[in-house]
Amino acid sequence: MFLYRLKKNKKGMEQVKQRKVPLRKCIVTNEMKPKQELIRIVRSPEGEVSVDLTGKKNGRGAYISNNDESFELAKKKDVLSRHLQVKVDPEIYDELQEASKRSRK
Repeated sequence: MFLYRLKKNKKGMEQVKQRKVPLRKCIVTNEMKPKQELIRIVRSPEGEVSVDLTGKKNGRGAYISNNDESFELAKKKDVLSRHLQVKVDPEIYDELQEASKRSRK
Protein backbone atom coordinates (compact mmCIF):
# COMPACT_ATOMS: atom_id res chain seq x y z
CA MET A 1 0.00 0.00 0.00
CA PHE A 2 1.51 3.29 -1.09
CA LEU A 3 0.54 6.72 0.10
CA TYR A 4 0.81 9.65 -2.28
CA ARG A 5 1.04 13.33 -1.60
CA LEU A 6 0.99 16.31 -3.91
CA LYS A 7 4.06 18.45 -4.31
CA LYS A 8 4.03 21.86 -5.95
CA ASN A 9 6.70 22.55 -8.56
CA LYS A 10 7.21 25.12 -11.36
CA LYS A 11 4.87 23.27 -13.76
CA GLY A 12 2.06 22.80 -11.25
CA MET A 13 1.10 19.98 -8.89
CA GLU A 14 3.03 16.72 -9.04
CA GLN A 15 2.27 13.42 -7.34
CA VAL A 16 5.15 12.14 -5.18
CA LYS A 17 5.31 8.61 -3.83
CA GLN A 18 5.79 8.36 -0.08
CA ARG A 19 6.98 5.42 1.99
CA LYS A 20 5.19 2.10 1.83
CA VAL A 21 3.11 1.44 4.96
CA PRO A 22 3.80 -2.07 6.32
CA LEU A 23 0.58 -4.05 6.82
CA ARG A 24 0.12 -6.98 9.18
CA LYS A 25 -2.82 -9.31 9.83
CA CYS A 26 -4.57 -9.41 13.19
CA ILE A 27 -4.85 -13.04 14.32
CA VAL A 28 -8.18 -12.40 16.03
CA THR A 29 -10.13 -10.37 13.47
CA ASN A 30 -8.15 -11.40 10.35
CA GLU A 31 -8.03 -7.74 9.26
CA MET A 32 -5.01 -6.26 7.49
CA LYS A 33 -3.96 -3.11 9.34
CA PRO A 34 -0.93 -0.84 9.47
CA LYS A 35 1.73 -2.26 11.76
CA GLN A 36 1.48 0.80 14.05
CA GLU A 37 -2.15 -0.03 14.93
CA LEU A 38 -1.32 -3.54 16.16
CA ILE A 39 0.48 -5.02 19.16
CA ARG A 40 3.04 -7.77 18.63
CA ILE A 41 3.37 -10.79 20.89
CA VAL A 42 6.55 -12.87 20.55
CA ARG A 43 7.60 -16.42 21.39
CA SER A 44 11.36 -16.32 21.86
CA PRO A 45 13.61 -19.18 20.69
CA GLU A 46 13.70 -20.31 24.35
CA GLY A 47 9.90 -20.60 24.37
CA GLU A 48 9.08 -17.54 26.49
CA VAL A 49 6.07 -15.45 25.45
CA SER A 50 6.18 -11.68 25.88
CA VAL A 51 4.61 -8.48 24.58
CA ASP A 52 6.89 -6.73 22.06
CA LEU A 53 6.22 -3.00 22.05
CA THR A 54 9.25 -2.26 19.85
CA GLY A 55 8.34 -4.80 17.15
CA LYS A 56 11.96 -5.92 16.86
CA LYS A 57 12.39 -8.84 19.28
CA ASN A 58 13.66 -12.13 17.91
CA GLY A 59 11.24 -15.02 17.62
CA ARG A 60 7.88 -15.96 16.18
CA GLY A 61 5.48 -13.05 16.29
CA ALA A 62 1.73 -12.63 16.21
CA TYR A 63 -0.22 -9.38 15.87
CA ILE A 64 -3.43 -8.36 17.64
CA SER A 65 -5.52 -5.24 17.04
CA ASN A 66 -5.04 -2.63 19.74
CA ASN A 67 -8.56 -2.73 21.24
CA ASP A 68 -10.23 -4.40 24.21
CA GLU A 69 -12.66 -6.48 22.12
CA SER A 70 -9.79 -8.21 20.32
CA PHE A 71 -8.01 -8.93 23.61
CA GLU A 72 -11.13 -10.43 25.18
CA LEU A 73 -11.81 -12.59 22.13
CA ALA A 74 -8.18 -13.73 22.01
CA LYS A 75 -8.30 -14.69 25.68
CA LYS A 76 -11.63 -16.49 25.30
CA LYS A 77 -10.50 -18.56 22.28
CA ASP A 78 -6.84 -18.83 23.40
CA VAL A 79 -5.74 -17.74 19.94
CA LEU A 80 -2.16 -16.93 20.98
CA SER A 81 -1.45 -20.50 22.06
CA ARG A 82 -2.48 -21.75 18.65
CA HIS A 83 -0.46 -19.21 16.66
CA LEU A 84 2.67 -19.24 18.81
CA GLN A 85 2.53 -23.05 19.20
CA VAL A 86 3.14 -22.90 22.95
CA LYS A 87 0.92 -22.71 26.06
CA VAL A 88 0.28 -19.04 26.87
CA ASP A 89 -0.40 -18.05 30.49
CA PRO A 90 -3.49 -15.91 31.22
CA GLU A 91 -1.13 -13.28 32.71
CA ILE A 92 0.12 -12.53 29.19
CA TYR A 93 -3.39 -11.43 28.17
CA ASP A 94 -3.54 -9.11 31.20
CA GLU A 95 -0.10 -7.73 30.33
CA LEU A 96 -1.34 -7.19 26.78
CA GLN A 97 -4.26 -5.06 27.98
CA GLU A 98 -2.01 -2.97 30.22
CA ALA A 99 0.48 -2.42 27.38
CA SER A 100 -2.40 -1.37 25.18
CA LYS A 101 -3.58 1.23 27.69
CA ARG A 102 -0.04 2.63 27.96
CA SER A 103 0.39 2.88 24.18
CA ARG A 104 -2.97 4.62 23.65
CA LYS A 105 -2.14 7.50 26.03
